Amino acid sequence: MANETYQVFALRYATVQRSSSENFLGGDPHETSTRMDYYVWLLRSPTRTLLVDTGFNENAARERKREFLRCPIESLSVLGISPHEIDEVILTHLHYDHAGNHDLLPNARFYLQERELHYAVGPSMRHAVLRHPYAVDDIVDVVRALYEERIVCLNGRTELAPGVIVHQVGGHTAGLQIVQVWTRKGWLVLSSDASHYYANYEQARPFPIVHNVAEMLDAYDTMRGLAASPDLVIPGHDPLVMERFRAPFAAAQDIVVQLA
Repeated sequence: MANETYQVFALRYATVQRSSSENFLGGDPHETSTRMDYYVWLLRSPTRTLLVDTGFNENAARERKREFLRCPIESLSVLGISPHEIDEVILTHLHYDHAGNHDLLPNARFYLQERELHYAVGPSMRHAVLRHPYAVDDIVDVVRALYEERIVCLNGRTELAPGVIVHQVGGHTAGLQIVQVWTRKGWLVLSSDASHYYANYEQARPFPIVHNVAEMLDAYDTMRGLAASPDLVIPGHDPLVMERFRAPFAAAQDIVVQLA
């Protein structure tokens, strides 16, 4: 079956100020102040709409000391989409900034790598340093969704629809998956946290929150191979995404950019 062509949007919903050395394993010899932005992504074809990740809410922002700009799920209205219309969600992984707000998506089923689910509810979570990026309430919501038959467990590369393929790459978490999408520009790759910033994969300098460094480095090569061109590898947290791409219309300015 021929691939459908998707429009791809990044919706920015939160931000935080960081030192540059926090973003690279081993630090940064050219220490500067930088920002980390938080996104969810929307894929839309003539017949299908998928949400990639679900973000966090205002309470989580307060607890984690993030600047909350807007609810990522409510922001879908800027694109004319109601949360009740979302029935397919790709969860790239289960860290707090990618897997909250399930209560706002009552009709959704969630695509998740089985390895990520096992890790997030397994014995590794007895270690504070490993469970810190996870939010227990979000994980409990995922377990509830599993019992409600709303979780679709994947094992590696899976074509979810003609033009949408997920690939398990690991690295940042045990079961991190990236999303390959067919667009008018060719194949685009949403890296999520396989690469937080452009500099992580362009310079092969891993992000310091990492489950497996070798897998993270290998994922950089995987992403390059899956994308039609280097500019179609989209990092998960880089503020430059909002500068390199444009809003689809004036009312979306500073909220949404269209990637393809």
